[in-house]
Amino acid sequence: MSYIRSAISKFLKTQPPARIIALGFALLILCGAALLMLPFAVHPGLHIAPLDALFTATSAVCVTGLVVVDTADTFSMFGQVVIAVLIQIGGLGVASIGMGLALVTGRRINLKGRSLVREALNVESLDGMVRLVRAVLLMTLICEGAGAVLGFPAFAGNHMPLQAVWLSIFHSIASFNNAGFDALGGGTNLIPYRGDVLLNIVTDALVIVGGIGFMVILDVGRCRGNFRKMTFHTKVVLTTTAVLLFGGAALLQITDHLDFMTAFFQSMTARTAGFSTVDLSGLSSAGLLVIMVLMFVGASPGSTGGGIKTTTFFVLMQQVRSIFSKRRLGAFHRRLPDGSLAKAATITLMGLIVVSCGTFALCILEPETDFLRLLFEQVSAYSTAGLSTGITAGLRAGSKAVLIFTMFIGRVGAVTLLSLWVERPEPSAHYTEEAITIG
Repeated sequence: MSYIRSAISKFLKTQPPARIIALGFALLILCGAALLMLPFAVHPGLHIAPLDALFTATSAVCVTGLVVVDTADTFSMFGQVVIAVLIQIGGLGVASIGMGLALVTGRRINLKGRSLVREALNVESLDGMVRLVRAVLLMTLICEGAGAVLGFPAFAGNHMPLQAVWLSIFHSIASFNNAGFDALGGGTNLIPYRGDVLLNIVTDALVIVGGIGFMVILDVGRCRGNFRKMTFHTKVVLTTTAVLLFGGAALLQITDHLDFMTAFFQSMTARTAGFSTVDLSGLSSAGLLVIMVLMFVGASPGSTGGGIKTTTFFVLMQQVRSIFSKRRLGAFHRRLPDGSLAKAATITLMGLIVVSCGTFALCILEPETDFLRLLFEQVSAYSTAGLSTGITAGLRAGSKAVLIFTMFIGRVGAVTLLSLWVERPEPSAHYTEEAITIG
């Protein structure tokens, strides 16, 4: 046993942080799938296929919310607890949870551990990493605890007290981590609570707070809400998030004549949350397109959500603006670094490639299914949004495998995943520069 532990420790020391995180997510998914396949993880008389268990575990760890079986109708309390734990670990990150457990047990955090957390939370510096993890865990506990308490009255009206307590806890965890799982049963998601103002507000708040990123939350707290004192990153995230939320809601009101609360909820949940208060299969093609764009952009860096991220979208929009205004990239009296546009363009292009390839594969595997629905499903999987028009459960095994791989790429990051396995040394010779015509 000591030899195996030593070999694992030696292996981890030689691996880059991003690769360890990717392997950690993969291992967590496999362990979760194994637990969900246990006989007592499902209701008596039911059985879950290995691929469906793997799909569910991947969706939970990657905080997506796509499901091939109804969570409440299929899984027992043990199975639902496993899903909730997978969502929590997947949302915060394997490295952050590992560091938190090490702090609880009094162990010292070495440089490798700090590097892993920095990679997981997408921060620039190693300074104050222990304080950051403590703040993140405390923030998560407070937000999810408050969400569970405030959400309890909505569920208590339709369920027994103990069941209502569990539903409020499960819903709070899924909301803050932008997962989109529900334990209500019947495959109705939150449609029965479409008119519940309190639950709508609580869910909106949890998803938005979880989706703007931990660094942004801490910065807003540090500045006590004073926008002028906030960092450039925080200003970009907050303004872009607000534009997408209200802009998406306005467009959905135009395309499908939804009331404002419902339209805003759908605009919010498209930002990788996965909940729904309307039947998406009944929305117009224009409405589905709006939701797909919102899903593809997704949440913000260092958050529990996916997508190409709001900051990436902001940089691309600033480039469009700079072309017409002849100004340098920037906003709020700050200039963006020279490499920002290249990074944003690469992330967006990789996202489009993943979505295109995945949709192509789904079209081959599901020739009888409408193209728009398959595209919607693929965008939802890549952005870890979890929204669906209702076709997930009926997909073939090959299609489920495509979505599993897509969800994993969406959580880890296409650019990161590619860089893990394709390593090339810096070229020693440089070619002569020559321009080409673009556009």
